[in-house]
Amino acid sequence: MRTTPLTRWHRMAAAATATAALVFTGLGAASSADATVAVAKATPQVTWTNACATPTKAGVLACDAKRVTGGTTEYMAEQAAMKGIAPAASPNATTPSGFGPSDLQSAYGLTSAASSNGTGETIGIVDAYDDPNAESDLATYRSHYGLTACTSANGCFKKVGETGSTTSLPSADSGWAEEISLDLDMASAICPKCDILLVEASSAGYADLGSSVNEAVALGAKFVSNSYGGSESSTEATYDSSYYKHAGVAITVSSGDSGYGVEYPASSQYVTAVGGTALTRDTSTTRGWSETVWKTSNREGPGSGCSAYETKPSWQTDTGCTQRTVADVAAVADPATGVAVYDSYGITAGYYTFGGTSVASPVMASVYALAGTPSAGSYPAKDPYNYAGTASLNDVTTGNNGTCRTAYLCTAEVGYDGPTGLGTPEGITAFTG
Repeated sequence: MRTTPLTRWHRMAAAATATAALVFTGLGAASSADATVAVAKATPQVTWTNACATPTKAGVLACDAKRVTGGTTEYMAEQAAMKGIAPAASPNATTPSGFGPSDLQSAYGLTSAASSNGTGETIGIVDAYDDPNAESDLATYRSHYGLTACTSANGCFKKVGETGSTTSLPSADSGWAEEISLDLDMASAICPKCDILLVEASSAGYADLGSSVNEAVALGAKFVSNSYGGSESSTEATYDSSYYKHAGVAITVSSGDSGYGVEYPASSQYVTAVGGTALTRDTSTTRGWSETVWKTSNREGPGSGCSAYETKPSWQTDTGCTQRTVADVAAVADPATGVAVYDSYGITAGYYTFGGTSVASPVMASVYALAGTPSAGSYPAKDPYNYAGTASLNDVTTGNNGTCRTAYLCTAEVGYDGPTGLGTPEGITAFTG
């Protein structure tokens, strides 16, 4: 287990911080296997583990979901401070320990759009393997937060295998089931009126996941989230043309969780690469929230940098990369400021807190969905570049995800930077074609 101190402390109101300090006292950090990471954001430390198994061979991709296993998250500290009680344990059958729909909608200026937009739009979620409890877990999450039911019976939810079959599904996998629950809940949190199409790939290999993207598009999804990635290779141009080049479709991909460095398919010139932030409620600002680059250590944070193989799209004008630069935009990803997810397959049923850029990708796909169907022939990855430096994006200007020779590729600054791209959403304007 690695433990890495961060310099940023939660920016909460003074009274809330004082109260939270009292409830923190005497609460120790959890211990676990080497896969679990601890962060000294507060006392106690927040610990988490990777949801999906680490690939053991080339061509197999990992999901970017991280499940909190102990400690006090930002949300738990807030609740404890407001109520003057010790934070609830995670998991908890009835009490979430991470940010919920109203928090996320508030943070990204989406409250109005979420209440009125999205009807008739379909968000495609692409993951590997089957989650047998996907629909029932989704129902529990939506019911808890007062969201309208999204079921196969009412036509809002559909689960298929990579060939489009509703009956021939892949084998189940508890790690990827966590990723699936995370993705479905984030789509619901941001765009509660949207339909959701879950496409389950037969494996975590490039061909199966890529074929699942194609199937999602073929079945009508105009917004497709992909929360997985792996090392770049000279073959990725072929994958681009075969799987990720879909004009008129917003395809989002998490930028990875290994800090500075580039993963595929986030590096594809045809997708929106989504970096990650730490999200904190901040009463000192008009927005009411603040963000910095998520970073645990030089080996954990959002991916960024220059692609070794991908052509730079015409809408990217930064000068530090002659090839494609990652990322384009960002959203919350820090597990210590993570989101609430309900999951029951393979683990104790209840609400967990999740982080990783696996959170950020479905959040951004859902923001695109709120903004409406992309124009035919367009590549929506370019849309936010039309609003660079405007109030339609929250520019993230502090933090880094590692070290690099060209500072903006790994360090947040005013304007575009690698870890957070152009910034995070402030409403839907920057994502309207």
